[in-house]
Amino acid sequence: IIERKGKLGLGTAYITGFKWALEHRYDYIFEMDADFSHNPRDLVRLYEACVQGADLSIGSRYVTGVNVVNWPMSRVLLSFFASKYVKIITGMKVHDATAGFVCYTRKVLESIDLDNIRFKGYAFQIEMKFTAYKCGFKIIEVPVIFINRELGTSKMNSSIFGEAIFGVIKLKINSWFHKFPQKK
Repeated sequence: IIERKGKLGLGTAYITGFKWALEHRYDYIFEMDADFSHNPRDLVRLYEACVQGADLSIGSRYVTGVNVVNWPMSRVLLSFFASKYVKIITGMKVHDATAGFVCYTRKVLESIDLDNIRFKGYAFQIEMKFTAYKCGFKIIEVPVIFINRELGTSKMNSSIFGEAIFGVIKLKINSWFHKFPQKK
């Protein structure tokens, strides 16, 4: 367990974990919620997708329709249409760009300049996938069923929503002027 002082954002927490995993020479690094909304049994399927050729596998709620349980309809619609929006703006062929259930291969995380990932909230998920996409990595979506947490509350708020809406446009525009390292 890595303990950090205070709340520094979702993205910085993941980056801290990614750097730790790279320093300790892990070949496959997973990102998931710790509240069991992501089924740990699905980790094997994400891993297998990477072993079979994906550079990045996403536990996707939307690749085979809408596979979300116990979310209010407003939240389902927000999430679903956010991913559609990301797909249209970025050109990525990813159905669930906001998913937080991911298996990265080591080469993806080594290629991405983690210190230059700008988003700290939920848009972090989008930025990581978009950067991997722009680097030419193979992204596979593995269908999963997302079950909303039974305890605790979402941290979704208007500033996170704004970061995602305007951040996606900024990501796309910045990509026109940025040279991404290409997959070898």
